[in-house]
Amino acid sequence: MRIHTALFGPQQAAERTHALRDVGLDGVFTFDGPHDVFSPLFGAAGVADVALMTNVAIAFPRNPITLAHQANDLQLLSGGRFTLGLGTQIRPQIERRFGVPFERPVDRMVEFVSALRAIFDCWQNGTRLDFDGEFYRHRLMTPMFNPGPNPHGVPPIFVGALGPRLTRAVAEHADGLLVMPFTTDRFVRESILPRVDAGLAASGRTRADFSVIPEIIVATGRTEEEFDTSVDAARRLLSFYGSTPAYRPVLEMHGHGDLQTELNLLSKQGRWAEMVGLVDDDLLELIAAHGSPRDVAASIRARSHDIATDVAIYQPFPLADETLAEIMDSL
Repeated sequence: MRIHTALFGPQQAAERTHALRDVGLDGVFTFDGPHDVFSPLFGAAGVADVALMTNVAIAFPRNPITLAHQANDLQLLSGGRFTLGLGTQIRPQIERRFGVPFERPVDRMVEFVSALRAIFDCWQNGTRLDFDGEFYRHRLMTPMFNPGPNPHGVPPIFVGALGPRLTRAVAEHADGLLVMPFTTDRFVRESILPRVDAGLAASGRTRADFSVIPEIIVATGRTEEEFDTSVDAARRLLSFYGSTPAYRPVLEMHGHGDLQTELNLLSKQGRWAEMVGLVDDDLLELIAAHGSPRDVAASIRARSHDIATDVAIYQPFPLADETLAEIMDSL
């Protein structure tokens, strides 16, 4: 099993990647948050034997050509250790923060992946670039702007998904699925994996041809202070995720659908502290890997068994390297 965790910013990215490798982590990933999703990975690319991944780069505010150049460069610099992970985000963020369209996000994401494949094929195999889609059109690639074949091959394209239509589409068109962190073992096995199988069947593939990477929220610590801080951060994260309508099906499967309505209402009123108070121990245990570092390792093993050889751990609060080392030793 390979374990990946987050780089939180571009500062000292190489040094931080070295430290994570030294405690046993196999890969690092970044996310579109307060910092650019690609910048830390350019700093980390020179650290040997560490996998790199965007988890996730929000696709729709970007253009397939510019994104392909960034992905190709990271694949080149890392010696073939880069995975391009894409995500849709949600309508309010896409339309109100980024100021771009969100209509038909599943169709748009499928076409985005297809456009990337056409661009990579042009660079790698010398085919003529002639992609004419509904949302994206790329018909010109002159030698000045063509990087040529990447000696390490084309980076794989993964997509983050939770909903039924996008999950099935990802399995049909992409190389891997990034399972969003607000989920449970039961939801993955009973809701997500059947749709993965349906998408793979439609593309004539099997699970052996496709990667599923669960992202698991961890709440742990080696000291009482670290543990309490980590658990509090996990509760805040779960209250934020739980307020989002897209995650309601996870709560409904476990009989907590009404909680989403309540959290959503409080979020619109800015009552963040009250939201955290609604995340009880049962919900924390249901969604997060929670307890001692050894308990967290056992939870990761149980939730990835027969599903994944790679797991991303989500630290709502940056854990001490010694804590991460203990998780890795237990794994």
